[in-house]
Amino acid sequence: MDAKFEGWPHIICAQQFSREWLEKQFFPLTRDMERISENGLLEGMLSNKTMISLFYEPSTRTRFSFEMAMFHLGGKVCGTESAGHFSSAAKGENLNDSILVVNQLGPNVIVLRHHEEGSAAFAAKISNVPIINAGDGIGQHPTQALLDIYTIYKKFGTLDGISIAMVGDLMNGRTVRSLSYLLGKFRGIKIYFVSPLCAMMKGDIKQYLGKHEVEIFEGNDLRLFARKVDVIYQTRTQTERGTEPFNRDDNDLGCLVVNQSILDLIKNDAIIMHPLPRIDEISPEVKTTELYI
Repeated sequence: MDAKFEGWPHIICAQQFSREWLEKQFFPLTRDMERISENGLLEGMLSNKTMISLFYEPSTRTRFSFEMAMFHLGGKVCGTESAGHFSSAAKGENLNDSILVVNQLGPNVIVLRHHEEGSAAFAAKISNVPIINAGDGIGQHPTQALLDIYTIYKKFGTLDGISIAMVGDLMNGRTVRSLSYLLGKFRGIKIYFVSPLCAMMKGDIKQYLGKHEVEIFEGNDLRLFARKVDVIYQTRTQTERGTEPFNRDDNDLGCLVVNQSILDLIKNDAIIMHPLPRIDEISPEVKTTELYI
C-alpha cells in the first residue's frame, strides 16, 4: 500500500509506511536513485516542479537535503528558515492561514518543519498539495526515519532480527520515535532503550512495540548492551524541548556516551548512527569515518 494520509500523498508519520511498501517500492527505488545519481543522470527529472520549504525551526541537514535534491533534479525551490521570525507568522499569522496562502502560490509540494507536535497532520488536512513533515516538535521526523531504516537495510541486507540500542534523550527525540515505528514492522527486532530516568522513552512507543512483538530492554548503561547490538543509535539532549541537561559522564546516571570503551565492545560489523547535530554524546576519539551520520 502506498503511503497516504486522508486521501492525499502526504508524508506525515512513520506509521503510514507498510513493510511491503518499504521492501517492494522504497528500498528498490532508493537503490535506483543512488545509481542514477552516481551516473550523473538526475538533471531534469523534476523540471517545472516547485517545492516550498516552510521551516519554523532551525535546520541544516534536513532543509539543505530537500533543497539540494530539488536542484539536482531540475526543480525550483522557494522558502524560508525561521519562518516564525521571517514570515507573516512574526505578525501573528497562524499556521492555518499560512498554509492556505502558500497553497495559492501553486507549489507542487510543501516541506514543513514546525515546533508543535501535530502541526504537519493539521496542515495536511487543509492543504491541496502534498505536505512532507520535516519534523513536528516532539512528534515525528518520518523522512529521517526512512533514511535511517534504509541505512540499516543497506548495511545488513535485512531488517528482520536486527538489534539496536537507542541512546540518550528518548523522551523528546522525534527521530527515535519515528524509527521505532518503522522497526516495529519487521520480525525478531530487539530494541535497547538506554537513557537516564529523566529522558526515558514514552509509554506510547513501548505499547506500540509490544503489540508488534518487538523485544524491549531498558537501562542506563550502554556498556551492558554494546556487545549485543548491531546498531547504536545515539541522540543529543533535546534541551529546546524541555529536557533538563544531564551530565553524560556522571556514573550515577550510567554510561550514555559513545567512546573508545564502547568501540572496544561492539561487534566488528556493528554501526554507530546519529541523526545530528551531535554535542557531547560522542567522544572526540570516535572518528567520523566510524559513524553513519
